[in-house]
Amino acid sequence: MTAPFRSPRPAPRRPAGRRYPPRKRWRLRTYAAASLLVLAASGVGHAMFTGVESGIGRVDAFKGMSDRPPGGSGGLNFLIVGTDGRDKLSKEERSQYHLGGAPCHCTDTLMLVHLSADRGRASVVSLPRDSYAEVPAHTDAATGRPRPKHPIKLNAAYAEGGPNLTVRTVEHMTGVHIDHYLEVDFTSFMRSVDAVGGVEICTVRPLKDSYTGLDLPVGKATLNGGQALQYVRSRHIDGSADLGRMQRQQRFLAALIHKITSSGVLMNPIRFKDVADTMLESVRADGGFDANDMVDLGRAMRGFTASSSEFTSVPLDKSAVTVPGVGSTVRWDPVASREVFDAIREDKALATRPVRKKPRGRVVDVPPAQVRVHVDNGSGRPGLGTTAANQLRAGGFVTAGAPAPAAVAPRTVLAYDPRWDRSARTLSAALPGAELRPVTGLGPVLRVTVGQDFTAVRPVRAQEPAPEPAGISTITGDEAVCP
Repeated sequence: MTAPFRSPRPAPRRPAGRRYPPRKRWRLRTYAAASLLVLAASGVGHAMFTGVESGIGRVDAFKGMSDRPPGGSGGLNFLIVGTDGRDKLSKEERSQYHLGGAPCHCTDTLMLVHLSADRGRASVVSLPRDSYAEVPAHTDAATGRPRPKHPIKLNAAYAEGGPNLTVRTVEHMTGVHIDHYLEVDFTSFMRSVDAVGGVEICTVRPLKDSYTGLDLPVGKATLNGGQALQYVRSRHIDGSADLGRMQRQQRFLAALIHKITSSGVLMNPIRFKDVADTMLESVRADGGFDANDMVDLGRAMRGFTASSSEFTSVPLDKSAVTVPGVGSTVRWDPVASREVFDAIREDKALATRPVRKKPRGRVVDVPPAQVRVHVDNGSGRPGLGTTAANQLRAGGFVTAGAPAPAAVAPRTVLAYDPRWDRSARTLSAALPGAELRPVTGLGPVLRVTVGQDFTAVRPVRAQEPAPEPAGISTITGDEAVCP
């Protein structure tokens, strides 16, 4: 059972001096919007935002809710859900992007997004859709019949009680007060990506999923709306399943934020309105999400850099749990997940480690810590094998055995068993120019013979961060976007 989280003390009050009378607050926000969008007059800015606001579909996500977690930290918390809206796409689009079958009427993606009180940081927490949850008593949306509290997968709360039950369940599980609810379906997602001119994604290994039709080669690619949908939906690429899918969703969101904030969209009022109209055309939001909130979001994004956003997933227990009548579920780590949601409630950054410098090194598929290597010295220079082994160890690789002299060779050679070709690619990135030599039956330990051309080991880093000591992995936007 996932116990509800509660803050040990009331959330801090909004600092004094932040509140203004409604009319004055509206004038200040209108002025901010006008400055942000370089509009000639505040009236134009108001008209533009009012027009955008009128295009949003509305849903009463908070109707009748009581016993809610306290809010008031000054930050804003959004629950963003992605729904399976394939029925709104054309027959050709559904065929092209492998969207056959009936929609599930459930949430395909759930993210808790916290915008800090100073509007300088966005923290994104992915909530696994197969999370074990207990929904409170409610009226079933499909049958109209009352249902008592019962276990369920988190993504199924939407089918039973719509946005309202989804919000109630998430608040109960996290102890975080949700300020706004935003719902995006497949159609609005695809149109939004196309509206900004596509989004650039990088991958260190081929990504192929026959279920979604995703087929991306190694390197950099600009995805259109349909391709982006394939990218964020794929969960049959490797054994990482839903975890890998959430990581790709986070990377995509970081790349989308980077595209919007770096492409001049926010400084061009006409283009901004076109993009906003397209993005919000089939979005549904709670009735309280209005032009003022759009101004706040616009102001925040105006000052964003790639490192202004941070992403994580709810830390999980190691094993899945099968629940009768529900199926296989994942359970949240009770300690590490509490730390995540405490940070959200207290308006703190998710990362607990010291502020990092810009990440160094080429991004690789297999983390160096998972690559075992033995080094021999074929350079003819005494001690160079030991130097290379020490540098590899400092770079995160696992070295095995003491370096031994080998026949003098002009070029460094990397011998590997073809079954460990991904590990070999990681090691070759650290040893640029080395000759790759497949040796069947060599086993998991790669062998490097340092040649006369060796100068130094180059830094490499894994695409995904190593877990924090408490089990929380956080990645910032500058780590997620293409270099």
